[in-house]
Amino acid sequence: MLWTTALGLWGLSRQDSVWRDEAATWQVAERSTAEIWLMMGNVDVVHGCYYLLMHVLFDCFGPSTTTLRLPSVLATAVAAACVTVLGHRLAGAWAGLVAGMTFGLLPAVQFYLQEGRPYAMVAAGAGISTLLLVTALQERGRTLCWAAYGSTVLVMGLLNWLSLMICAAHLGTLLWARVGREVWTRWMMASAAGTVCVLPLILFSRGQSAQVSWIPPLSWHMLIGPAVLLAIGGVGALLDRPRAGRLSVAAVGLPLLAVPQMGLIALSLFQPLFLDRYILYSMLGLALLIGTAIGSAVQAVRPRLPRASKAIPLAAVVVATVALLPQTLAKRAPASRVDDVLAIASDVRRMKETGSAVLFIPSARRDTKSVSPNAFAGLRDIALVESPERSGTLKGVEAGPDRIRAAMLAQQRILLVTDSTQEAKPVTAQRDKMKTTVLKKHFTPVADAHVRGRRVTVYQRLTTTH
Repeated sequence: MLWTTALGLWGLSRQDSVWRDEAATWQVAERSTAEIWLMMGNVDVVHGCYYLLMHVLFDCFGPSTTTLRLPSVLATAVAAACVTVLGHRLAGAWAGLVAGMTFGLLPAVQFYLQEGRPYAMVAAGAGISTLLLVTALQERGRTLCWAAYGSTVLVMGLLNWLSLMICAAHLGTLLWARVGREVWTRWMMASAAGTVCVLPLILFSRGQSAQVSWIPPLSWHMLIGPAVLLAIGGVGALLDRPRAGRLSVAAVGLPLLAVPQMGLIALSLFQPLFLDRYILYSMLGLALLIGTAIGSAVQAVRPRLPRASKAIPLAAVVVATVALLPQTLAKRAPASRVDDVLAIASDVRRMKETGSAVLFIPSARRDTKSVSPNAFAGLRDIALVESPERSGTLKGVEAGPDRIRAAMLAQQRILLVTDSTQEAKPVTAQRDKMKTTVLKKHFTPVADAHVRGRRVTVYQRLTTTH
């Protein structure tokens, strides 16, 4: 836990940068509870419980990058602790120690370790539920343990219902371990209770599926990463030396790694959903299997070189840390994310003039204004009809193209906030096409700034128009 927490606290602010996904968390967390409930009826209900939690934290500790990301750091540390205990119980102390330290080093984990989104919390839930399952199997099932298991599954589902694939992974473990009827009954009752409670959220969120319409369809190159992970996990499973009468690491770790990966691939055949963050918790299985492989090496060397065998885990962690140092540093830099919502706000503050207007293309770039409202003080958002808070949306409601055009032609100076040239996508919305056309025809750019994936351009009205 200390190792993973240290990794998380290192460069936590990412040079005071916040990217668009975290900006959604930030702006929603600053709303009132009533406004969050209103928004959940329109968008992002799948993250509703997470937003409510972050709302409480923002109220208690104030909005900052630390408040935004520290919950993910602590959740990842809990997940690492669970991996350590699992490895210790199933394969010995060295396997557990290496597994726990490996988890925090995995590139995918390091990315979401410092992310103001719910995926690290889901990983913590997966670690806790897996530890509860193993505890129930090893101690022949206590009622309290199964109740805690069902409650953890419920919380995971409320944070992100795709995490319910953890039940399928645990099903694989039970099949592998060939458990008795009593265990099957208790597991089915606990997992079903948690799943049924999440079912209303699943059904309601299906009506908001347009939010994930941007995810590309499954392609062959997307399968390379899962294939490599499964190959590494398979090697770890082969090196596992299960003790007689005890649950093996392979029975726990391999389903935990493989089932969520294959499950998300299967779902993506019907609707594109394949994003590694949705199954971040599968990295628990990978870390467990890697730790087991190192632990097996220690056991193999110990009879001949008892002192040298103790250096193997330390050497493995040091080598991995050094080898991954470039990625570790890169993931703590603002450039590791698509854009930076906060950085462009300082340029808006510098380039604005009182009485000027501001436009956003696309309207989702209004997140800069939502997170940094002071930077836009004195600027008139001429396209906005209803604010994000009042409309229960993330980007607000804009007027029709004709009304926006008339408002633009009444201005002498307009600031345009949009994506940088490298990140910009073709303009498709009718009102955004109209905005671009009017700016080109009736205005001329007089100042321009690009910073970390965002761009702000100042347009001055032409003295004569054609």
